[in-house]
Amino acid sequence: MPARITNERATTWPDAHQNARPGTPQKHRVVIVGGGFGGLYAAKSLRRADVDLTVIDRRNFHLFQPLLYQVATGGLSPADISSPLRAVLKRQKNTRVLLGEVVDIDPSGNKVILTDGTVPYDSLIIATGASHDYFGNAEWEERAPGLKTVEDAIEIRKRIFLAFEAAEREPDPVRKSAWLTFVVVGGGPTGVEMAGAIGEIAHHTLRHDFRSIDPSLARIILVEGVDRILTGYAPSLSHKAKRSLERLGVEVRLGQFVTSIDASGVTTAANDDEVFIPSRTVVWGAGVKASPLSDVLTERTGVETDRAGRILVAPDLSIPSYPNIFVIGDLASFSHQTGQPLPGVAPVAMSQGRYAARLIVKRLKGRELPPYRYFDKGTMATIGRAAAVAQYRSIKLSGWPAWLIWLFVHLMYLVEFDNRLLVLTQWAWNYITRNRGARLITGKTGTLVSATNQPADEAQSEAEATR
Repeated sequence: MPARITNERATTWPDAHQNARPGTPQKHRVVIVGGGFGGLYAAKSLRRADVDLTVIDRRNFHLFQPLLYQVATGGLSPADISSPLRAVLKRQKNTRVLLGEVVDIDPSGNKVILTDGTVPYDSLIIATGASHDYFGNAEWEERAPGLKTVEDAIEIRKRIFLAFEAAEREPDPVRKSAWLTFVVVGGGPTGVEMAGAIGEIAHHTLRHDFRSIDPSLARIILVEGVDRILTGYAPSLSHKAKRSLERLGVEVRLGQFVTSIDASGVTTAANDDEVFIPSRTVVWGAGVKASPLSDVLTERTGVETDRAGRILVAPDLSIPSYPNIFVIGDLASFSHQTGQPLPGVAPVAMSQGRYAARLIVKRLKGRELPPYRYFDKGTMATIGRAAAVAQYRSIKLSGWPAWLIWLFVHLMYLVEFDNRLLVLTQWAWNYITRNRGARLITGKTGTLVSATNQPADEAQSEAEATR
C-alpha cells in the first residue's frame, strides 16, 4: 500500500527560484523522478528550457542497464557502465539533483512526497522503471536473482564464480555436478546474453584455471516457456541465436515452464512431464513488473494499469485527467501506435523522455505537439564473441556484422566519453585474450562454500521437504 500523504515533520525542499532576486517571476517547475534512460534524456532535453528542473533518484548515478550482464559475468566493472548524475548534469544551470526516494504523490497539491520531505512541481515526469516479476512466486528471488541493479549484477557474479570454486573443493561427484550446472530462466535478450556469457566463461575464460575440475564440462541450461527464444525477433534470427548458443555449449530447452526453484535445483514442466535439474546457480530473466510507484499512481489518480502493472498512458504520455503528469519508460504502457505496448527497451525510454520534455516546453509557449510516436530504430542482442543478431524492419543481420553494430551502438549510448574509452579498451583486451578481468568474488562467501561440506543425501532431503 502506498504511504499516506502527510506533511507532519516533513521538509519542503526549497525551490531553485528562491535563490533568485526578489521580484523575479517564478519559473515553471519540472520534477523528474528517476535517473534512468527516460529520466536522464528528459532532463538533457530541458537543458536550454526556461524552467527550474529537479531530478530525484534514490541512487546518485545513471546505470547503463543493457551492459549490466557484462558486470554479472566479470567482463566489466560497475564503474564502467555507471555515471554520477551530478557529473552528467553539472553544466545544466537550470537543473538540480536530489538524492532521495519518492514514496507518494499529491496530484491535487502538485507535490511529490519523499521519505524525508516534499518537492513541489508544475510538471512531473515519472520514469522509475521496472523490477523483477516472479509471477506470484516471490520466494524464488532468493535462489534465482534477476538482473536490474548493480547489486544484482555483483550478487550474480559472486554466485557464478563461487560455483566453480565450490566445485573445485567438492569431493562428491553428484554435488560437484550441481555446482557446475547453471540454469538461466527466460529466453529474452537478458537470458540469451547471460547464457552466452556463462558459456564463454566455462569454455574459454576459466578453462586453464582449475586443477580438480574441467570448467568446460559445466552445463549451461537456458529454459524458455515458448517455442523459440528472442520472440521479439524474426524466427530466422531466433534460430540463428539458438545455434550460436549451442556452439557455446548452452542447452536450450524450449516449451518448458519453471514450476519450482529450491536449494537443490529447478523443476520444469512440459505438458504433463516434470524434469528436475540439480543446480546451485540460477539466474532469472523471465519477467518484469512495474515499479512500486505504479500502485501509488493508481490510488492517487485512478489511472488504469495493464497486467504487468504498467500505467496506461494517454497518447501524449500523460495520465488521463492529469495533463501535467507524464509516465515514461518501463513504467508506461503505450499501445496507441500499434495496438500493442511498446517494448521495455532503452531507445523507447529515451524517445519518450525527449518527447515529454519537448511537450512541456511547447505548452509553456501555448502550443501543442502531435501525439507521441515511436520511431523503431531496430533491436539487437549479443550471444557471445563475434555473435549477435540485429533487426531493423526487413533487414536482418547475424554473426560478425550484427556484433560489430552491437558494439558501436552500445558504445555510443554510454553517457560519458570516459566510460566509452574504458569499455572499448576492456572489450578489445577481452577479445584478444578471452580474459574477464573483473571476475571478482566479493561479499560474504561462507554460506555457499560451507554448503559443500553438507552430505549430498542431506541436501536432497532438505530440498524435497521444501518442494
